[in-house]
Amino acid sequence: MKKSNLYTATGDKGTTSLVGGKRVSKCDARLEAYGTTDELNAHIGLLVAMMPAGDDVTLLRRIQDSLFIVGSALATDLATTTLHEASRLKEEEITCVEQRIDYLDSQVPPLCKFVLPGGAAAAAQAHVCRTVCRRAERCICALAEHHQVADNVQRYVNRLSDYFFVLARYINHTTSTPEIFWGDR
Repeated sequence: MKKSNLYTATGDKGTTSLVGGKRVSKCDARLEAYGTTDELNAHIGLLVAMMPAGDDVTLLRRIQDSLFIVGSALATDLATTTLHEASRLKEEEITCVEQRIDYLDSQVPPLCKFVLPGGAAAAAQAHVCRTVCRRAERCICALAEHHQVADNVQRYVNRLSDYFFVLARYINHTTSTPEIFWGDR
């Protein structure tokens, strides 16, 4: 099998292909949405590299896989192309994240102030994931105002930002790293 080139030169004039072959501008809202999702995936990779093996590393890898499904769904113009089965995010992915949020939240002290991002390095990176996730969600919402977005995509990304918030709190809690609260100087 011949190895393919990394470059194709087909995007040299500022366009790219969606799933199904439709060409769009590289500054299209669809590309902003799946590009930001890809950026989130890269930040999750860094978070995984900072964490010891365990339940959350396993879930984070699962989330990375699911974000590829989300990206594929976002790269499909549903007005012109049928969504491939492999690009359909299953409800169980949302349920899995919700269950982990509930568990982690039960392990940390109740929140009575706004938390500033920081603490242990992995917690700080979880906060970076949370903010990039929120940006991805805004991009997906902007896309959804003008184009159909596949089922479960917005719900899943919304849950992920909550997960990253509570994961940051959990990491700080389990590493005995004090949380930083707004207004506490």
